[in-house]
Amino acid sequence: MTTNSGRTRMARLATLRRAAGLLNDFRYEQPDPARFYGALAADTADMVEAFVPDLDGKVILDVGGGPGYFADAFRARGAHYISVEPDPTEMHAGGLEHRGSVRGSGQDLPFGDGCMDITLSSNVVEHTSKPWEMADDMLRVTRPGGVVIISYTLWWGPFGGHEMGLTHYLGGHRAARLYTKRHGHPPKNLYGTSLFAVNATDGLRWARTASDRAELLAAFPRYIPRWMWWVMRVPGVREVLGTNLVLVLRKK
Repeated sequence: MTTNSGRTRMARLATLRRAAGLLNDFRYEQPDPARFYGALAADTADMVEAFVPDLDGKVILDVGGGPGYFADAFRARGAHYISVEPDPTEMHAGGLEHRGSVRGSGQDLPFGDGCMDITLSSNVVEHTSKPWEMADDMLRVTRPGGVVIISYTLWWGPFGGHEMGLTHYLGGHRAARLYTKRHGHPPKNLYGTSLFAVNATDGLRWARTASDRAELLAAFPRYIPRWMWWVMRVPGVREVLGTNLVLVLRKK
């Protein structure tokens, strides 16, 4: 695998039709999580396969795997899928059978050094107070030559507030209060507890600090088409229009 080949394959996938479909699926995250996560799982497997074309027999660790919606998508491609999730309530939220799921912390993964072919984290960074410690540990458990993929929602983008909508631009705590007043209960993603403000600059900075351990293969916005990827090259603009940053690294 060359540095550019995976990015080129991903660029071919990043069509306007795909972007529209993914953004439409976000409407179902709360009312129909099986539909939302099922579609996201298939897209995530496509994304991983762009950088690791042959998943057959590969061991993939999904950090923050939650209810396990991604398992079938990866197993259908021949991968040995393992997920780790710290919250038992979240693990059982989907009522799915758990095979290869482990309860554990993303900052202290319960696995030895260099034992995973692929280590993945999808929309988890913004839900942990120590995201880059988690990223460091993801690198630790990945074998030399293996791939680490970290995808996360940008706080200043339109989806930064998750179910709180655009009110997060008024401040995270205020957005939570407004949501609670409107719905009669607090949001699932409570700012400062289970939702944190992270931006693209944070992730790109971490990737630079990890350059002695891993090569950055690609950094691109996940939910917008290829012809808009230029936004990630523009500080400030990328934080709002990028919506979600994907970092792909190959461990040295």
